Amino acid sequence: MTYLLALDQGTSSSRSIVFDEHGRIVAQAQQELPQIYPQPGWVEHDPMSIWRGQLATAREALAKAGLKASDIRAIGITNQRETTLVWNRKTGQPIHHAIVWQDRRGEPLCSALREQGQGPLIQSRTGLLIDSYFSATKIRWLLDNVPGAREQARRGELAFGTVDSWLLWQLTGGKLHATDVSNASRTMLFDIHRNQWDAQLLALLDVPASMLPAVLASSAQYGSTEASLLGAPVAIGGVAGDQQSALFGQACFKAGMAKNTYGTGCFLLMHTGEQFQASANGLLTTSAAQTGGRTEFALEGSVFVGGAVVQWLRDGLNAIKGSAEVQGLAQSVPDSGGVMVVPAFTGLGAPYWKPDARGTITGLSRGTTVAHIARAALESIAYQSAALLLAMSRDATAAGGAPVSELRVDGGACVNDLLMQFQADLLGIPVVRPAVTETTALGAAYLAGLSSGVYRDCDELSAMWRAERRFMPTLDRGRAGELMARWEHAVRQATAA
Repeated sequence: MTYLLALDQGTSSSRSIVFDEHGRIVAQAQQELPQIYPQPGWVEHDPMSIWRGQLATAREALAKAGLKASDIRAIGITNQRETTLVWNRKTGQPIHHAIVWQDRRGEPLCSALREQGQGPLIQSRTGLLIDSYFSATKIRWLLDNVPGAREQARRGELAFGTVDSWLLWQLTGGKLHATDVSNASRTMLFDIHRNQWDAQLLALLDVPASMLPAVLASSAQYGSTEASLLGAPVAIGGVAGDQQSALFGQACFKAGMAKNTYGTGCFLLMHTGEQFQASANGLLTTSAAQTGGRTEFALEGSVFVGGAVVQWLRDGLNAIKGSAEVQGLAQSVPDSGGVMVVPAFTGLGAPYWKPDARGTITGLSRGTTVAHIARAALESIAYQSAALLLAMSRDATAAGGAPVSELRVDGGACVNDLLMQFQADLLGIPVVRPAVTETTALGAAYLAGLSSGVYRDCDELSAMWRAERRFMPTLDRGRAGELMARWEHAVRQATAA
């Protein structure tokens, strides 16, 4: 049996999973990553905690599997995207905490860029909207605010990287400073048409090119780990940002194939093939995980509050004691009784982009119970995701692209059968839950397996993908349209001044 090791470094934890050659989980380990909040709107991580936690889980997963490093064909890395680290090339020491993707300290610079009219240039080159979400303004903040950083950068002494680059540097003992196209595409400094750092954008943000990592395909030879770390050198064969890795792990390799990850928020990506599609509906264009010379793209949109609405039912309303109870409570009524919950606790993301929206409950009557509110809260996850996919479909068809024929799902909330069935009913297409729902880590393992010869090509991976359950739409399309119209009306009320 051949084994692959996936390192899955996320926002709240570091995990390692050993897969066999058939994509089955053999063993896994996880360690929580502490969050640092220096002031409102700022979020940081300790770079050494990221590294130590990831290494510890890799060692633990191997031990649980009863395997040695020499039993692992290759390592794949997947990571929280946009989180920004800068370190000294000679000492390997970070100059500051990592600035996490959620951090908003770059917003004043983003506002200035918008006022300068730089939005069209940045979107046309990078596929992204100007936002402090992305790495560019985080790098600029570090250079402007860490004493001596700007001078060190000009002397070529500093290295920038997203979390994958930091892990590659550590795993190879400082021999490799690299990233992959999917992570580079989230920096707001990368031309995703040419797969190159963009000199004009670097000048605009005042970021020295000497700081930047080399950019490789997502499935490529990234060197080997230092022997002392795991007991023997192990080849590193794949790197991808978490959402692109999940798209790959779901075997969405062709235009029109889409996946939705139901976590705290929801991340919906649709593969668009080799065609760059600038969205007219508030979505992002991003590089998909790439396995060779072809440039491949995806449309992406995110829902800010997905599974987090269940936490709100538990912690805010005390409607349930544990998250697992929500399905039973919601199923105790036949429908939501006309209630709509718009969980705009932190504004609304794509396709609305209404940062000032606030959560609302509409349609209350004397007969409303907590069960109706719970059902409406659960259904809000499906409504938001449906609005996202409909926006994607409009972009795709406007560009002559392929329509979405099914939605593949993963993430913690996808285990909820009621939610998945309602999602299928709203969309009018099958919603398919895979046998292995750890698709982010699986995608990294697949990328490593391709570059190391475990798998021939993506067709072999497609043949390995297995569905655990397929939810078929049962709702009349006219009724589904009425429900979506009611949802949009509720959204308008949540965004009214």
